[in-house]
Amino acid sequence: MLTPQSSHYFCINLLQTFSYRIAVVTGANKGLGFAISKQLASNGVKVILTARDVKRGNEAVEKLNSAGYSDVIFHQLDLEDSASISSLEDFIKTQFGTLDILVNNAGVQGAIVKDEFWKLHSDEVIGENAKPLKELVQQTYETAENCLRTNYYGIKQLSKSLIPLLLLSNSARIVNVSSIAGQLKFISNENVRKELEDIDSLTEEKVDKVVEGFLEDVREDLIETKGWRVNFSAYFVSKAALNAYTRILASKYPKIAINSIHPGYVRTDITHNTGVMTTEEGAKGPVMLALMPEDLSLQRTMIELSAISYTSV
Repeated sequence: MLTPQSSHYFCINLLQTFSYRIAVVTGANKGLGFAISKQLASNGVKVILTARDVKRGNEAVEKLNSAGYSDVIFHQLDLEDSASISSLEDFIKTQFGTLDILVNNAGVQGAIVKDEFWKLHSDEVIGENAKPLKELVQQTYETAENCLRTNYYGIKQLSKSLIPLLLLSNSARIVNVSSIAGQLKFISNENVRKELEDIDSLTEEKVDKVVEGFLEDVREDLIETKGWRVNFSAYFVSKAALNAYTRILASKYPKIAINSIHPGYVRTDITHNTGVMTTEEGAKGPVMLALMPEDLSLQRTMIELSAISYTSV
């Protein structure tokens, strides 16, 4: 998984490398997804901005269009709705016949958080020795399930639906926006951590089993007993699962450059706007991966960086 520092070595303006390209950005009506859409459009990419809320999605597109980004269009997308995913797939087939870039940015927090929480130091919240903060962070089975449905299962279903269109591209890219929370050092359950560290034998079925086991433990109120972290456990599991799935996809589809990236601590709704980076700064890494040139040595570097970041945690 790439970190924000990795992106500093690459130039964002790569328009001259490509002809007309088409991108899908999920969760793009605001925040990081909006900034990613804007930066892709500024590089000459036709952007299909997606969001669950039609009104907010259209307003986001109107805002970009009025700012001079005329190649941004809207299509509704709910990652928890198979019919919505199929509708987007059919739209792309009909309108363009192919797809070049998929940025899986949409995500949810998976917990109900009180305002006092955001005043705490990060070590108290996500550090390896973070204390349980049940009075400030409430995770129910419903919030955990919603988190995994969006952050993992939804991304899987969307990716599988759009990969046939991506395979028609000469420079296909999938960028999965992950998080520092996806690092395996934050998975307290030792057996699960070992399972996800075993890259050579990693399969989609094994990752699914981890996610299903976690949700069952949430349902049975066994989070602490089974060795899961308490604060935001669903979010952490969802991002670790996403990173693992990214590796599986990258191995299965070598023609597509597939990466996950931690964009940094960005000021968005999911961080209660407490981040240290602007959305424009946070978008640079995902956009760099989406537009990286057809250079095998560069792609190999990306994979090595991803491996180091993933296996060393």
